[in-house]
Amino acid sequence: MNNTIVTYIGFAIGAANTLFLYTNFMQPSNYGLIQVILSVSAVLMPILAFGVPNSLVKFYSSFKNEKSQDSFLTLMLVLPLVLIIPVALISYVANDAIGSLLSRQNDVVKDYVWHIFLAGMAMSYFEVFYAWARIQMKSMFGNFMKEIFCRVGQTILLILLWFKVIEIDFFINALVGFYLARALIMKLYSFSLRAPRLDFKLPDNWKNIVRYSALIILGGSTAIVLLEIDKVMLNNYLELENVAFYAVAGFIASTIAVPSKAMHQITYPLTATYLNNKDMAALSQLYQKSSLTLFIVSGILFLLILLNLNELYEFLPEKYSGGFMIVFWVGLAKVFDAILGNNNSILFNSDYYTSILLFGVLLAVLAILFNLWLIPNFGIDGAAIASFSAFFVYNTLKLGYVKSKFKIQPFTNETVKVLGLLIVIGIVFSTFSFSFHPLVNIVLKSILMILVYVTLLYRFKISEDVYGFMNKYLKR
Repeated sequence: MNNTIVTYIGFAIGAANTLFLYTNFMQPSNYGLIQVILSVSAVLMPILAFGVPNSLVKFYSSFKNEKSQDSFLTLMLVLPLVLIIPVALISYVANDAIGSLLSRQNDVVKDYVWHIFLAGMAMSYFEVFYAWARIQMKSMFGNFMKEIFCRVGQTILLILLWFKVIEIDFFINALVGFYLARALIMKLYSFSLRAPRLDFKLPDNWKNIVRYSALIILGGSTAIVLLEIDKVMLNNYLELENVAFYAVAGFIASTIAVPSKAMHQITYPLTATYLNNKDMAALSQLYQKSSLTLFIVSGILFLLILLNLNELYEFLPEKYSGGFMIVFWVGLAKVFDAILGNNNSILFNSDYYTSILLFGVLLAVLAILFNLWLIPNFGIDGAAIASFSAFFVYNTLKLGYVKSKFKIQPFTNETVKVLGLLIVIGIVFSTFSFSFHPLVNIVLKSILMILVYVTLLYRFKISEDVYGFMNKYLKR
């Protein structure tokens, strides 16, 4: 519960930064530059981490005595250096070549190769130390550092920039500094929980650990590439300010995914339990219930965002107001993600995780190809269409894979009813608008839409879980 609260607080701070501070306190070209630096760093992060965060969690409990744990933890600390050191050397030797590759359209990006590397390295080791704390059953502080620390840092820097206390170069340097400081603080905290005792003797199963870590690089890279590659590739085709416009619209659409993150914290361990117990009936029920509940929530969020988007854009500088199609396509991808329910949990907790990781790499390649094709033809809207297309193919194949291996699927008659209800509400509320202040319009339309939606869900008992939840509070 505490972790969920921290996640929502972090999201709220991120929303304030993205929608209001960055858009009003910084030039779009500078904001676009920062988005490129952070996006490329995020793509680099799972590679430099070498799958260690996942391996720590998976294998630590299998070592029963302190000596074997020491050798395992030493391996986990050293393993990221296998890639960090070569990448650092390549960045030094081929700095100009890498800079030219990243700055085909925007020359300014070539000056920030080292910023990208340092931020990526800091992100990767932060995840290592966060996992180190989690295996000691301490996740609260790490979650705070992950969700809030750097966002608060950005808020402070944006305010200083607005008051002309600092310039943009100092802002970027300090932002990278916040990521480095976060990794250092997390290291000190995690080592206070369980100090490392270096033992360079390899664990007996080190080959399995390294093989698993390498596979997780593929899985982690796939997820990040699908999320960040659009902004990275926009930098190679369009002016930097377009990356800023895309980032703002994409963030608005990403609010649809927040309930999914909260629910997955519950469904992930349940899924693992049902798979371990081979309880296919319970697994199928969880699959369908999680899908329906997330569809109900994400569907109405999608409509609330789309139908209030014009009013929301009135609070932003005019140059940011052309992102309707981006919000539509990225939002639709998030809804499709939600309707899969605990699909990812089923795959990653099953014996099929290897094939699905390799499968994901192919989809990351597909995302790149879609961007190469669509951005030159449709600009920033093309990046959004590319993201939706990649996620559509990826998620459709995951649905089919689970269906073929487990003989279960998430859709029921209630799914069709919710879809019909959302279409009707969308059509009805898109036909009129109020003539009040934009904020009043947003609040009023949202309240009316939610009241109609919730009333119809309750009246026709479309979801047992939603009906039971509402019934409990109505009785009170």
